[in-house]
Amino acid sequence: MPRRTREIRLVAPPDRVVVHATDLGGVGVLKHGDVFLLTDSFGDIHPDSRGLGLYSGDTRVLSCSVVSVDGSRPALLRGDNDENFRGTIQLTNAETRRDPADKVSSDHSLARQSLGITRHRVLGGALHERMVVANFTDHVEALTIELTLGVDAADIFEVRGHARYAGDADLPVAVTDDRIAFGHVGHDGLLRRTQVAFPTAEVVPATELPWARGVDGAAVVLRWRREVQPGAQTEIDWTVWADETPVDDPPAAPTISPGPPPMVDEAAGAQAYRTWTAEMATIATDNELFDQLVGRSVADLRLLLNDGPDPGERYLSAGVPWFATLFGRDSIISAFEAIAFRPQLAVDTLEVLAARQATADDPAADAEPGKILHEHRTGEMARSGELPYAAYYGSVDATPLWLILLGETFDWTGDAALVDRLWPTAIAALGWIDRATGPDGFLTYERRAKMGLFNQGWKDSVDAIRDRAGRRSDPPIALAEVQGYVHDAKRRMARLAERRGDPELAARLTREADELKARFEAAFWSDELGGYAMAIGAGGRVADATASNIGQAMWGGIVSPDRARAVVDRLIGQEMDSGWGVRSYASGQPGYSPLGYHTGSIWPHDNALIAAGFKRYGFDAEAGALAGRIFEAAQQFPDFRLPELFCGFDRGEVPVPVPYPVACSPQAWSAAAPLLLVRTMLGMRADASGARLELVRPHLPDWLTKLTITDLRLGDASVDLLFHRWRGATSAEVLRKRGELEVTIRV
Repeated sequence: MPRRTREIRLVAPPDRVVVHATDLGGVGVLKHGDVFLLTDSFGDIHPDSRGLGLYSGDTRVLSCSVVSVDGSRPALLRGDNDENFRGTIQLTNAETRRDPADKVSSDHSLARQSLGITRHRVLGGALHERMVVANFTDHVEALTIELTLGVDAADIFEVRGHARYAGDADLPVAVTDDRIAFGHVGHDGLLRRTQVAFPTAEVVPATELPWARGVDGAAVVLRWRREVQPGAQTEIDWTVWADETPVDDPPAAPTISPGPPPMVDEAAGAQAYRTWTAEMATIATDNELFDQLVGRSVADLRLLLNDGPDPGERYLSAGVPWFATLFGRDSIISAFEAIAFRPQLAVDTLEVLAARQATADDPAADAEPGKILHEHRTGEMARSGELPYAAYYGSVDATPLWLILLGETFDWTGDAALVDRLWPTAIAALGWIDRATGPDGFLTYERRAKMGLFNQGWKDSVDAIRDRAGRRSDPPIALAEVQGYVHDAKRRMARLAERRGDPELAARLTREADELKARFEAAFWSDELGGYAMAIGAGGRVADATASNIGQAMWGGIVSPDRARAVVDRLIGQEMDSGWGVRSYASGQPGYSPLGYHTGSIWPHDNALIAAGFKRYGFDAEAGALAGRIFEAAQQFPDFRLPELFCGFDRGEVPVPVPYPVACSPQAWSAAAPLLLVRTMLGMRADASGARLELVRPHLPDWLTKLTITDLRLGDASVDLLFHRWRGATSAEVLRKRGELEVTIRV
């Protein structure tokens, strides 16, 4: 029998509902592949500044999803998203007075907390939700359950606040008794369709219901009426999925697919996480809270893993919700942080970025031959050219960081074939660095794309680079940490060139690294400041504000050993160290704000790289103390999940770390930061090609007495290690080895 289809025209609701912050609670995050879901703590989606919704890639494919039982929102008991791709929310009913005009319901009140309401959600290529309502009364309950739905097909940049061009088209909603299709035709010529499959229900326009008219984004309401026996329960499930189709002429309405909705394989999702965990070296300590932090890190890295962009490729997306796509800098640093525990992640990252290295000059995308990709977007605004991010190259640091990761990957894998395969990419990257180096001998950046980024280091907000007076720097800008990256990259590439039988290239790169280090000392050090500048801008004007940049420059090895103590003291001083970690920008300076994105906030990945810099220069205790700061901060966030950043309020004045309002959480380089902190504390240096692992001054802080690493892999070998702290000293013991490997301890 043919499906009976009707249309519902979308009518914008007249008023926007104001949802108070106290009603919102935390954000629930689920993700699997490039599909991710953000809801409030009740499991609902409604427009607000946090970008709630169901997303497929860079498009919000469900912008409203609100459940009610007998006309009221359920009360929250507990939410659980610990398994990342699935979660369960337990609710109950608030006290409800029946409407006497409702002939279906009995005329008595529904007593408070007389129902158990469970929402179980699973993500695969689609969202499947099952809602179970249990009757805990001693009589039959006639219940009305409603689900309000809407789709805005918003691009992720639109959700973030970018203005849109006019002219895109929302189509009428196509409806049958058990399926809905929303449609949107974009400037990029794609019909984006969201479908919902559900048990047979009454479907009405949201504008016909007084309460639903106030739910911003609402289009239709699904209504089920169920009689539930005492002690019994009723179940309702629905599936939401999206697709894209090129169109020349917009259809009158989206079509509804015949047949069953896509399968969401919960067992396969669970197996993917088990496999991911099993393939990583494991960390176990005598501190249960630290173990929870590491476990959360490992799970979040799997959550952020995306397939693509092309078949057979994989990469770490940068963060949910704003950066759930490929970012060169973020993916590289995250892979570097995690490399000791999962080297394959670095291999995947190197290859996916090498495949997208720029080969032509394109000012509209800030692209130049040899540059490594900054950002890859698939949404309507990028595809239609409203923004330049379909393939955007506006970062000065992704290219030297890619070279650093290549060198580090060889250290851990000994994979000479990988180096040979990627050597043309490395040579092209070195060529770009040379061409982009200014007459002063420093690698600089300057925006060329009209809608591109003004600042193109990791601190890419427009107000990030300043001098002591608070004045912003103008490009071309040479960042301190970027010079450190270039210094490290050239030394690593020199070692690889020597191994590949090119001593001439090795000697040239070594000489260039030495010369860069000397120039850096002369130009960036200030006797008056007693420290290094964060950058040098146009006309040689020095950005001499105190900031965290120089800590990452230490990680790159460019800081003079004679001045390292001064750098460390400045970074752990009260103006920089909030008590929860090193701030991005020192307090007490013009332009400082604990709420500033790059001008006073605290970034876990920044702190992890700074700690690695401390360790490189022999400041083991300071590195361990910084790791402790981040660990203590993590304990204050839900599920031990380190966000992208948090506010830089002083711990002595504000006793808990303050969340940054729109930070990504989870975020890749924050998730991986604890893994780098462990590696830093233990002083692990790998030489897989020489079958050697060196432990340089292993140092457990006073909050860790015992730490075990199982199945740490170097090339074809692996090792289990035990570290133990006793009376301030840390010992290391090899528990088991597989394959040829020499483990040495350097004190």
